[in-house]
Amino acid sequence: MTIQRRRRFAALTGAGMCAAMVVTACGAPSEDSGLSEEELDCATYEEFGDFTEEKPAVSIYTPITDAEGDAFEQAWAPFVECTGIQIQYEGSNDFEAQIEVRVTGGDAPDIAFFPQPGLMARYKDDMVPASDALAERAAAGWSEDWLQYGTFDGTLYAQPMSANLKSLVWYSPKLFKDNGYTVPETWDDLIKLSDTIAADLAGTEGAKPWCAGIDSGEATGWPVTDWVEDMMLREHGGDVYDQWVSHELPFNDSKVADAVDKAGSILKNEDYMNGGYGDVGSMTGVSFEEGGLPILDGTCALHRQASFYSAQWPDGTEVGPEGDVFAFYLPGNTADDKPLLGGGEFVAAFREAEEVDAVRQYLASGLFANARMKTGAWASAHADADPANAADPMMQLTVELFHDEGAEFRFDASDLMPGHVGSDSFFDEMTQWINGKSTGDALDAIEETWES
Repeated sequence: MTIQRRRRFAALTGAGMCAAMVVTACGAPSEDSGLSEEELDCATYEEFGDFTEEKPAVSIYTPITDAEGDAFEQAWAPFVECTGIQIQYEGSNDFEAQIEVRVTGGDAPDIAFFPQPGLMARYKDDMVPASDALAERAAAGWSEDWLQYGTFDGTLYAQPMSANLKSLVWYSPKLFKDNGYTVPETWDDLIKLSDTIAADLAGTEGAKPWCAGIDSGEATGWPVTDWVEDMMLREHGGDVYDQWVSHELPFNDSKVADAVDKAGSILKNEDYMNGGYGDVGSMTGVSFEEGGLPILDGTCALHRQASFYSAQWPDGTEVGPEGDVFAFYLPGNTADDKPLLGGGEFVAAFREAEEVDAVRQYLASGLFANARMKTGAWASAHADADPANAADPMMQLTVELFHDEGAEFRFDASDLMPGHVGSDSFFDEMTQWINGKSTGDALDAIEETWES
C-alpha cells in the first residue's frame, strides 16, 4: 500500500528513478563512488565473489526514489566495481501496486525492498529463501526482534536492511536551555514537563506545549495510530503487542483501550494541544508534514514524530543537540524501559542465482550499512553499524537507540495488520476519536472490520 511510502518519503516525491538503470559500468570507478582507482580496495569485497568476467545483472525494485535512490547507488558503487555484478536499480512511487502486477505476471524483479512486512508476506510462496550463508550473516547482524518480520514458517526469506525510529519527541534545544527544561527520563517526567510548559506559555496567544498534524490525504490518521502503538508497547510490552497485531487480542480489549486513553492524555488534552494551530480538533486540518513547524516560532514545544521527520523542516533549519530542533527518546514508564517503535525495509529475492545471493549478502553486511549511512540521512539497526558514520546527529541518535541492549523493538503495527484494518479502519476511527468519538465506540468499530 502507498501509506508507508507516503510517511517515510513524503519529502522525496518526484519523477522517480529511471527504470532498470545500471548503476555503473565495469572498469574505472564511477564518479558516484567517490573513490579513485587507487583508493578502491577490492580485497574488501572478495568475500562476495568474483563475477568480473561474466558481469551478470541483478535488478532491484523499490519504493525509494529520487535523492534517496541516488544515495543507495553511491553506497554500493564500490561493490559493483569490485564484484562485476551490475545492479539495475528501479524506484517507483507505485511500488505497492506494481509489485503485485510484476510478481503475478511473471516479471518479478530479482530483488525487492519491502517497507511493509504485511505486504511482503503475500509473496512468501514466490520468494527465494535465504541461503545458509545469508541466514548466518543476517543473524549475526540483526536481532530476533527484527528477523522475525522476514521469517515465515521458521525460514528466513527476507533480511532487514534499514531502520527508522518513531519513538521520538522533537523539541527546540534553545527553548529548553533558556527555560531550564531538561529532557524527561520517564513518562511521568514528560507529563510534568508538559504541565510546566503549559503554565509558562499561558500568556502567549495560541501557544501550547504540544503540536501535531494528522492530515495525510487518504492516509489521514496514521500519526495517531503511531501514538497508540507506542503506548501499547509502553503499557503492555512486546508479547501483548504481538498478540494485538495478530488479533489474538481483540482490538476492543481493555488493554488496547488503556493504550488509546494514555495517548489521549496528551493528544486529547486541550491544555496541551494544538500549539500554533488551535484546539485538539485542529489536528485533522493540519498536514503531518506541517505538524511540528510551530516549534520554530515558539508557539509549540513538543512534537512526537519519527526520525524521518528531519526531512520536513524548512531549508536552513539546523537539526542537532545545539541546533534549531532536535529530538529525544519518548520515555517509557521507568528510566530502564526502552520500547522502540519503528519501521524499515526488508530485502526479498525472486530469483535464485549466485549473483543474486551475493547482492543479498552484501546488503546484509555491516560493510553496506556503514557505506549507506555515509551517503545520506539513513539509519540501520545492524550490529556493526557505527553511529560515527551517520550523516547527521538525528541518524546518529537513531542508531545509538537501536543499539541499546535493553531496548525492545516492534514494527509499526498498522503495517503488519491486514490492510483493511491497519491502513483503513484503524486510521479512520482514530481520526474520528480525535474529533470526539469515544474510545470504546472507536475500538468496537475497528474490531467489527477485522471480523468482517
